[in-house]
Amino acid sequence: MVLMALALPASAAPPLQELPYDALAPSLTGRVDFNDLPALPEPGHDLSHGYAAPGARLGERFVGQTLLTVTGPQDGQHDTLDGLPTPPLRLEPGAPGAGLSVSFHRAFRSNALYPLGPLGWPVPEARGEGVVAILFARDTCALAVRIHTEYVDALGSNSAHRGNVTFAFYARDGARIDRIRHLPGGGITGYGFARPDNLADIAGVTITNLDKGGIAIDDIRFGCVPLTG
Repeated sequence: MVLMALALPASAAPPLQELPYDALAPSLTGRVDFNDLPALPEPGHDLSHGYAAPGARLGERFVGQTLLTVTGPQDGQHDTLDGLPTPPLRLEPGAPGAGLSVSFHRAFRSNALYPLGPLGWPVPEARGEGVVAILFARDTCALAVRIHTEYVDALGSNSAHRGNVTFAFYARDGARIDRIRHLPGGGITGYGFARPDNLADIAGVTITNLDKGGIAIDDIRFGCVPLTG
């Protein structure tokens, strides 16, 4: 059965399974947590050339995808992506000051990633309004990630906040495996995604958002769940 699954093209493969972050993350050995950089307050580090960690590299998008500007809630300017990557899957870092940034995040209590939107670094309204692409050195079976979404209204509350975050998963040939959208409440939300039968065909993922306050990303875990028995 596993051999048959490995032979399926990405377009025919079954969708991802969603699991609790805390259940999936401890079993994954690959990690990206940004704590190798000095902890700086916002606007933090401008990562014009992307970010590299053992087993993974981060950029703005994949080669072949078009970057577009869209108007989000409260008339905020957000980046989004159009089209499929060109094979084989390769990263685009983004324009200087418009790709990624890392700074200390009070809710995570550690460094976190802010994808930069159209207004660019170091404008506060740009932090979190961009897109990020993660390219894995080896095809992986699962991804776990924590995302912070927050928008405080005129009364100083975020209890009614609903975020808007989309994950798109790609094979090495640029084919899209799955696309999953979530509408989280305010604060930190953990996500876990896994291929059935430990199928290792995820080469990359993009994260886009239309969140009112933008997003911050931390505690990325990836790999395959060790087999037992």
